[in-house]
Amino acid sequence: MNKIKFAVLGCGHIGKRHAEMINRNNDSALMAIIDIKDKESLNLDYDQVPFFSSLRDFLSSGIETDVITIATPNGLHAEQALVSLEAKKHVVIEKPLALTKKDAEKILSKAFQVHKHVFAVMQNRYSPPIAWAKKILDENILGRIFMVQVNCFWNRDERYYTGNTWHGTQLLDGGSLFTQFSHFVDILYWLVGDIEKIRSSFKSFNHEGLTEFEDSGIIQFELAGGAMGCMTFTTSTWDKNMESSITVIGENGSFKIGGQYMDKLEYVHIKNYTMPVLPPTNAANHYGPYSGSAANHGYIIENVIDVLHGKNTITTNALEGLKVVEIIERMYQKGNQ
Repeated sequence: MNKIKFAVLGCGHIGKRHAEMINRNNDSALMAIIDIKDKESLNLDYDQVPFFSSLRDFLSSGIETDVITIATPNGLHAEQALVSLEAKKHVVIEKPLALTKKDAEKILSKAFQVHKHVFAVMQNRYSPPIAWAKKILDENILGRIFMVQVNCFWNRDERYYTGNTWHGTQLLDGGSLFTQFSHFVDILYWLVGDIEKIRSSFKSFNHEGLTEFEDSGIIQFELAGGAMGCMTFTTSTWDKNMESSITVIGENGSFKIGGQYMDKLEYVHIKNYTMPVLPPTNAANHYGPYSGSAANHGYIIENVIDVLHGKNTITTNALEGLKVVEIIERMYQKGNQ
């Protein structure tokens, strides 16, 4: 099979992770790296890979590429995806797909128009405990769902928000639910479906002067079947991340998945059920004292390759990426009501 050719747009921590996973895969090739910063300051390890300072410079270079991976600030995703799709490239878009439902819909419309794929990066779906939870919920093993609770207690302090950074701005960052916790909104949606009757309360405890938005929130909601739900989040835990967890209570049993990135099965008790042995969870990526991510980006690259070779379907398609944006937008719109 021909190698799938990638260009990576944006070479911060996540962009470098994508480049590394592309370079490791025998069925993909890293054709270009694009960033507005100069190459030397980015500390890149790819001396033989062409470097460009803008997306348009790259597109006019004539370098053959199948996919453009967009790992830039959130507020740039939609515009850059539209330019890439117009150039007849498939796109991989780091979370979130966009900062508004309207912009996400523009991406979908353009993708259909030019017959190209849009891959939304939601790598937490590959976590073995999350994949297990998806299976038992799809098979209705818990029966009727009574309650769902999501807790996200993280640290993002002055180390993250000061210096020459886009973090903390409404225009490019968009808010904690977009930048820190959209993965877990996706897991909530993927496991139990859409939410309704949203009531939200937001507050900033210790980020005034650091960000243009909240650092904490409590969101109550209901599921379509009548189950009660709540999502509680903060970026104000001292010094380091505490947990990201989801608890599901059903008529036939309950489970809790925790850890920093919803990657550890902490509690299972289900009627007439024998728990299988789950595969080991990948060690997390760490990007310094204040941040990190689940380490499943390699699966994203594999999925892109398999889809473009006609061997699989998209793990997180553009419609699902749009739905996550739409849910977060509704959470914010219902704030402090």
